[in-house]
Amino acid sequence: MKRLISAICVLFFLLPLSAQETYQKETFISSRGDTLQYRLLQPENMKKSEKYPLVLFLHGAGERGNDNERQLTHGGQMFLNPVNREKYPAFVLAPQCPETGYWAYSARPESFLPNEMPLNEPITPIFQTVKDLLDTYLAMPQVDKSRIYIIGLSMGGMGTFDMVVRFPEIFAAAVPICGTVNVARLKAAKSVKFRIFHGDADNVVTPEGSRAAYRTLKKEGADVEYIEFPGCNHGSWNPAFNYPDFMSWLFSQKK
Repeated sequence: MKRLISAICVLFFLLPLSAQETYQKETFISSRGDTLQYRLLQPENMKKSEKYPLVLFLHGAGERGNDNERQLTHGGQMFLNPVNREKYPAFVLAPQCPETGYWAYSARPESFLPNEMPLNEPITPIFQTVKDLLDTYLAMPQVDKSRIYIIGLSMGGMGTFDMVVRFPEIFAAAVPICGTVNVARLKAAKSVKFRIFHGDADNVVTPEGSRAAYRTLKKEGADVEYIEFPGCNHGSWNPAFNYPDFMSWLFSQKK
């Protein structure tokens, strides 16, 4: 009996790892020769005659590296849920930022307060490569250009704000989770629909940036919603990904 229980425990332990294999391991090399590792989830039972939405998923600082696996630690399983795969077939791109990179910025910002975040930094080489990767999929006839979404947590939440500010014409919706941004940049992204999540007890990236982003976008006339979780520290991606209409809201947005 003990051996049977041990075997069952091992099986359950391995299930998430085997599920990750549904994401294809890919490597993208830009025209400049820059390399980016990423994971790709394609629509289940994809039909060439149909068009599908695309989600660009940006992980946090803790998932940086070169194993092409850790970027799926938070949120990756959500898109593998059988119900979600059937109900919301989509392309999901999950690039991995190198250990020395920081998505939107040349280094980790010294302060995450919105008025102290970088204002006029050029796009980083790693983020330019992410954009180049995205462009290769936007050129595919199977991708619905009116339903391009971006989700990011922590460092990826900052990257989400940065990407839509730079390329607002691409994205129908953006979901920055526990991120921040210099709000003076947000006017450029007012055509994008936002759902911003943060924990009010976050002591890593404090919620001032998300609150200020909501107020600024609202003032600019953007379609924006802010959801703050009481008592939640930095891991607000957990309640965000379990928010009742997280998937249905995302996939109902259209450019």
